[in-house]
Amino acid sequence: MNGLTRIVAFAAIMGAASAAPALAHTGIGAHGNGLVAGFAHPLMGLDHMLAMLGIGVWAAQLGRRAGWLVPAAFVAVMIGGAALALSGAALPMVEFGIAGSVLVIGGLIAFSARMSLGLAMGLVGAFAVFHGFAHGTELPGFAHPAAYGAGFVAATALLHAAGFAIACVVHRHATKMPFRFAGAAMGAVGGGLLLGA
Repeated sequence: MNGLTRIVAFAAIMGAASAAPALAHTGIGAHGNGLVAGFAHPLMGLDHMLAMLGIGVWAAQLGRRAGWLVPAAFVAVMIGGAALALSGAALPMVEFGIAGSVLVIGGLIAFSARMSLGLAMGLVGAFAVFHGFAHGTELPGFAHPAAYGAGFVAATALLHAAGFAIACVVHRHATKMPFRFAGAAMGAVGGGLLLGA
């Protein structure tokens, strides 16, 4: 597969993803047990899915210890954000924070942005608070919080791993152009989400 074909493939994937409705915050997935509902929640919203895939891609771009520490920071803080929601605390501008994460992470990927490990972990952690809070507020009434939490943690980790694996494969066989294109497309989706937040 040559570079142009890869770019077209990325465009098709991003276009299909952009056409999917963002359902993560509608309560859909409340059929079945808490683990299934929790696992489904990050997968049913374009905003969550793109941000989590994007963190895996950016972590791969950063390389070395960032490859696992950046996603781990996101997961750890996301759990804290969900606990914050379950405690009844308020967090303003949650949808804005989630949409902003898609925009910023897309930009980081497009420009192959480099920064210190601590700053990268802090940045994704700041976004994780909003994602986790959204997960926590969507806890179905029937679900046990621990089962629901285990589900969205597992889905998040898998999305991070998928993004990381995709980035490694693309990096091995292509130039930076697919990353620039995919990051720009992700940023554009994030910008659109921000306008509707």
